[in-house]
Parts: sequence; structure tokens; C-alpha cells
Amino acid sequence: MANETEKPAFWEKAFSEKQEMWGFEPAQSAVLTKDFFLEKSVKNVLVPGVGYGRNAQLFVANGMAVTGIEISKTAIEMARKHYGTAMNIYQGSVTDMPFDNNKYNGLFCYALIHLLDDKDRKKLISDCYNQLAEHGYMVFTAISKTAPTYAQGKFLSKDRYEIFEGVQMFFYDEESVHAEFGPYGLFEIIPIQESQPFLLVKCKK
Repeated sequence: MANETEKPAFWEKAFSEKQEMWGFEPAQSAVLTKDFFLEKSVKNVLVPGVGYGRNAQLFVANGMAVTGIEISKTAIEMARKHYGTAMNIYQGSVTDMPFDNNKYNGLFCYALIHLLDDKDRKKLISDCYNQLAEHGYMVFTAISKTAPTYAQGKFLSKDRYEIFEGVQMFFYDEESVHAEFGPYGLFEIIPIQESQPFLLVKCKK
């Protein structure tokens, strides 16, 4: 069965019904990444899975040019309503990257990588790395195996479960982070508690 969270209809329904479902406060990992990007003088940021822009707006507010990728037309319309044309957003699935030939100093991908299957996770990490400028940084937040939802629901494959209908998640630990991100300049893994326990994964090109 295909993963519904990879399909436009899933996110259209979610954003249409729940609108600004995560509020407007940026995630803690976005705040930490903003500070890190400022420290590294990052000027332009690519945000795959930008949603309605609550995390991306933080980068804009701190002087960075932001390009987003978002599968949901409704979410993009919400971003325009709240933030105007402050960020350039491509409509489409992150599995269809790249959407442009630009190189970015920074990339931030929040709570998306773990919704993909093995093949699409590998492709996304590689595609993101390929869009980094030399000495650029990419930061991912990925759900941790310490989450209470780990090993709940239907077992699909090692560390991957359908936790409720249509939502399939891969749960990371340090070993799997090293396995998937290691070839792409991985240099730091930080556990962080948000709505769920996440791992903040940092790579440098």
C-alpha cells in the first residue's frame, strides 16, 4: 500500500480541514537552525516541505532569502496570506526535486524525511545535498526511536510502521542517521524534544 503522506490529496485534506494546524510559533529546531545559519552567515535557504511557512518565516525575518517546496496548494495559499511574497514556493512533491538549478548556503527540512520510504529518503537526502553550495549546510529534523509511537501500529519494515491509516513513519536512531546521512557530510546529531522526540541532523558540504 502506498504511503498516503506522500500524496497531494493527503496534505490538501489536512491543510483544508485543519488550516494552521501547528500554529505560528516556529519549532524549536527551526530556532536553533536559524541561530546556526546566522552564525555561519547563510544567505539563502531551501525549505523542502515548507507547509504554510511558520518555520521558513523565521529565516526571512533574519535576512535570509527563502525558497520552499510544498505539495499542498492550500498550504501555499495560506503562506501567501500570512507572509505575502516573502518566500518563493514551488508546488510539488519533494520526491520530484530539484525544482531549480540554484545552489543554497543552507537547507532546513523539518519532520518530513521520516514520512518517506527507504528509496525516497535516500533520494531526498542526495537531492538536498546536491543543491547545497560548496561549504553549505543542511539540517533535518527526524523522529527518534524514543518516541512513544515507535513500534506502534502496523509493522512495515525495520523501524518503519504505519502508526495510523495512511501515515507511515521511519524512526531514527544514531545508527540509522549515520547510515543514511554519513555519506553527506554528517557532523552532528542533537536530540531535541518538541511535540515528539526528534533528532536534529546537521551536514556540511
